[in-house]
This record gives sequence, structure tokens and C-alpha cells, in this order.
Amino acid sequence: MSTLTIGLFGFGVVGEGIFQVLSTKPGLQAVIKRVVIKHPHKTRNAPQHLFSTDADDILNDPGINLVIELIDDAEAAYHIVKKAFSKGKSVISANKKMIAEHLTELIRLASECNVSFLYEAAACGSIPVIRNLEEYFDNDLITGVTGIINGSTNYILTKMAKKNLPYQEALKEAQANGFVESDPSLDVYGLDARNKLKILTLHAFGMVISEDKIITKGIQSITEGDLVFAKEKNLVIKLIATSKVNALGALEEVSVLPAFLPRFHPLRLTDNEFNGVLIGGQLSDEQFFYGKGAGRYPTSSAVLSDISAIRYGYKYEYKKGIKQSDKVLPSKSKVFVSLSRDLPELDLSVFGAVVETYRNSHYSYTVLETTLQEIKPLFDLHGVSVIRYLD
Repeated sequence: MSTLTIGLFGFGVVGEGIFQVLSTKPGLQAVIKRVVIKHPHKTRNAPQHLFSTDADDILNDPGINLVIELIDDAEAAYHIVKKAFSKGKSVISANKKMIAEHLTELIRLASECNVSFLYEAAACGSIPVIRNLEEYFDNDLITGVTGIINGSTNYILTKMAKKNLPYQEALKEAQANGFVESDPSLDVYGLDARNKLKILTLHAFGMVISEDKIITKGIQSITEGDLVFAKEKNLVIKLIATSKVNALGALEEVSVLPAFLPRFHPLRLTDNEFNGVLIGGQLSDEQFFYGKGAGRYPTSSAVLSDISAIRYGYKYEYKKGIKQSDKVLPSKSKVFVSLSRDLPELDLSVFGAVVETYRNSHYSYTVLETTLQEIKPLFDLHGVSVIRYLD
């Protein structure tokens, strides 16, 4: 595909960034012909004749051979992508929720329609983790993917720990800087990271796992007392996504959880809106990828990389297969559970072996040896914070 004629859905900060780059770099041999937007009366930094509110102006135009989907409505994005495939158009998407929810169907449809479907921007911002899992690690048996894959929550936790900001203030600062999704709950409850982890698990191991099988807890319950405890023990709290297999290739953990990182952990210094990903392989041991994971330019960088790849006919080959695998082995872990002062004392021994416990007039915590599956009932209890330990 020598020249790309693009139909762009969405003209927010990322869409505008893509337009500006393509307008000033003709060497990319890609041009935006039409942009579909929701609000036609907004002032936009692009010629007015490009804009439309009718999706069919892109989807039914035979002159457009690439659709770039950058909207935050997962359901609308799903229908756009399906129709684009049916019209023989390749697609680039950054919508991790839509991709995660319809992953196997969209992969099948793209194959049946013989088009490319790339979504590097849906994983880790500027870090080319999907392409590396597909290509560089193709001949290595991957043992695990562990990382900070949500720049929004990482920014919030950094400000809470290093500037002593309360959670709500740190969240507002993240929103002001454009690091938080339109619905903050997707980020702070761990749902955005869960969607990304589902995508990464497929590309790492060839396994598609249901969202409800991914053990997920966000950062919304982290307290000032938890941060004080972490500082006293020389630990750092991060929201960590983990997907790993055992020696037989069976999934032994797929989770998104707050975690205490020890002094020399590679992810410990990944702060603010940055992402960090550790990929373990039987031959390569462990490799560390680091880069910005939230904001206009990291996402734009990933989309531009996909544009360049499609121009040369690139497609994900899914060489590790695509198989449904909802069985995850019980995963042993050391877990910290803290309770707010207004909660009655809970018997936490029913959730695992008690290693340590502490209680004063306003704060209490218990350290357990347990499995992530056993501790899961505590995740939704108000006033309960759950943080695992990482080695």
C-alpha cells in the first residue's frame, strides 16, 4: 500500500496531533481526506471542509483505504471498525476497551476481509510493546509480562507519594494535564489496565482471557496510612499489571493490583505518566521497556508508527495462536490489608495465614500469606485497602 488516504474518527488532542504531523511530513505518504466529529460547531485547527458528522462519509468512500479510530465511545467504535473492515479498509485504533471486549471477533473479521488491524496505541502509549511481543519475542518462550501500564494512575500515585497530595487533589491534577480518561473510574478502578493486560496476554501467550477472570483492584482505596507505611518500610506503591505462565505454559496469574515495590525493583523509578514493562523470556531472561504512557504525544507516536507499518502492508500474525483460556492457577502471594478507623475489626485469618498485624486508634493493617483468588472478596469492601508485595 504505497499511499494511504485516511478517514479519521475523532479530533481531540491525539487526532489533531496526527493531522498536524501528517500535514508537515509528506514523507509518510499519508493524507487525511475526511474527519468525522461529534460536535460540528467547535473551533478546530484544520480546514473546515475536512469535517463531517456522518460516519458514512468515511466508511462509504472508496477512495479512503485506512480508518483511524480515536473516539472514546467503545460501542460506537466497535460498529465503525466492523463496517470499515466490511468495506475493505484497514483500521488503526486506540480504543482498548472496545478492542478488549471484542478481541477475537475483530481479529477474525480483519482476517476474513484481508485488511490490517493495528492497535499499538491501545497498549502502553509510546512503548512499542505489542510489536515487540509479536516480532522480537517470536522465537523466545515468554514467561511473563509485568508492568505499569496505566500512566494516569501512576501519575496520581506519584503525586500522592512525592508531593503528599490527597487522592482527590492528585486526580484533579492528572485530569488538568490530560492524563485521565473521560470517565476517571476506568483508570482508578484498574479497568483501563485490565483491558490492556487482556490484549498483552494474547500477544504474549496466544491466550484470550475473559475480563472477569483478571483479578483487578484499582488505587481508589489507597490511604495516607498506606503511603506512610510504605515510606517507613522503604517501599513504593504502584498499580502493577501481571500476566505469567508456569513451566508447562499454563496461566498462573493475570492480575491488576496495587503493589509494594522493594528498593531495587526495576519498575520502582517509573514515575508520573510514564509506563514501564518487564518482559521475561526463557532465552532473553528479563527486558525492560520504558516510555510515556499517557498524553497527546505518546499516543500520537504509536498511531504514527502503525500508519507507517500499514503503508508497508504489516499485519499482526498472532504466531502464538488465538485460544480461549479462562483457567488461571491459584497464585500465592504476600498481601497487605489495611482498614479505616470506622470499620469494625474483621477476622482476616479466614482469607489466609496471618504473618503480621498492627492496630492503633485510627489505623490497622494485617499482612497475609494467601492466594489472589482468596483475597478477592475484600476488594469491594468500603474502607479496605489491599496491596500485594512484589519481590
